[in-house]
Amino acid sequence: MAKVTIDASLGKSVINKNIYGHFSEHLGRCIYEGLYVGEGSSIKNVNGMRVDVVEALKNIMVPVLRWPGGCFADEYHWKDGVGPKDKRKKIINTNWGGVVEDNSFGTHEFLELCSQLGCEPYICANVGSGTVSEMADWIEYLNSPEGSPMGDWRAANGRKEPWNVKFIGVGNENWGCGGSMRPEYYADEYRRYQTFAKNHGGKRLFKIACGPNGADYEWTDKLMSSAGRMMDGLALHHYTLTGPWDNKGSATSFTEEQYYKTIKAGRVMQDLIQKHTAIMQRHDLDHKVSLVVDEWGTWHDVEPGTPGSFLYQQNTIRDAMLAALTLNIFNQESAYVSMANIAQIANVLQSMVLTDGEKMVLTPTYHVFDLYKEHQGATLLDAAYDEGDANGAPELSVSASMSDSSRIHATFANLSYSKVLQVECEIQHRNFREAQAKILTGNPADFNDFDHPNTVSIAKFDVEAKDGVLRFELPPASVAAISVL
Repeated sequence: MAKVTIDASLGKSVINKNIYGHFSEHLGRCIYEGLYVGEGSSIKNVNGMRVDVVEALKNIMVPVLRWPGGCFADEYHWKDGVGPKDKRKKIINTNWGGVVEDNSFGTHEFLELCSQLGCEPYICANVGSGTVSEMADWIEYLNSPEGSPMGDWRAANGRKEPWNVKFIGVGNENWGCGGSMRPEYYADEYRRYQTFAKNHGGKRLFKIACGPNGADYEWTDKLMSSAGRMMDGLALHHYTLTGPWDNKGSATSFTEEQYYKTIKAGRVMQDLIQKHTAIMQRHDLDHKVSLVVDEWGTWHDVEPGTPGSFLYQQNTIRDAMLAALTLNIFNQESAYVSMANIAQIANVLQSMVLTDGEKMVLTPTYHVFDLYKEHQGATLLDAAYDEGDANGAPELSVSASMSDSSRIHATFANLSYSKVLQVECEIQHRNFREAQAKILTGNPADFNDFDHPNTVSIAKFDVEAKDGVLRFELPPASVAAISVL
């Protein structure tokens, strides 16, 4: 019997809705074919954006979307992607397959997408191959009213009112594809660039610095020491791999041992957050800088027959379990994590949707985000439980929150490959009338494809609610969301 105690009287941090954010890069078929098909496409669209994809993403309440990369960001020159499309400069996407990028999806198109989704844009500026003035002009173009040079150019390109973009990333992975910089060098570059990231129209920017690659604690220490007082967020990147980079393993064919290896690797996220934020707090006693995990998720070998540089992978119940575990961790660490962006939103890595021409399919990971969306903006509650042990990996993962309407939402993940868990959850200091529950479950290797789009889907779930206690049975490899009224 797994016992969980949720204290409804012990509110902790507010779970920032942006923890449930997403990431879109000019990589493979994420932007083109995934999100954007162009106004002339036979696929139903509004101003070039796929209607089916937009509606699906609106359902999971996407709060923030990061763009244009990723590694692509530090070779992207934004002025190539504005103005008449037939006059936009074509470039080679040197990071992702050497394909020709026609820049038909640029600043206006991205912000149109965000408008349709009802989400905040998070724009990553080019530090690796760009200039300070280029970034400054972009911010002016985004946020300055008419009357300024960039504001007038924006108006001439069809948008009179500024977008008032809040989130600006100053470079991406500058320790690697963004310039192979040492932390000391990047710290100086960050200080220089952020100086010219000006506020316009009385709207204050939220400036996000390139943070560490996984467990690179030296990067965090040196950057915070030199530039911490000049930033609002520090970006951490961590991917969950099941093998070395040149042989990560199949997304759909894996052993029980490989399944548990994924869960154990995912559990590392909590250690990374706690260790990096401890370093951050030494340099930031007033806790003004938050952690932004703006790239995370599973990374498997690409699907057979697809270009290796397009990073197209299937998405199974195993990936859903990793997502559930990670989102529970973000909830638990929400005092320090203000945003996270899973990689990526469509057709790349651990995506929400897969597309093939007019067809679209929702992934198991999409359904986890659907089950967890009630946590957005809610207050974290204390949830005490023993996570147990399943072949060296955690067996149970839980988080709970309370909305402004006093609705309690709890998410439970049985991370075991084959063991059924009997769960008894006591909710203290709260009388409740009923409990509504949904579940996502299946065999660990189950996935949805275009011929079988509903192999994995959310179903209703029976829970016994009596005398302040919830009792239920969690199948192996399952995620349940229970709302208490």
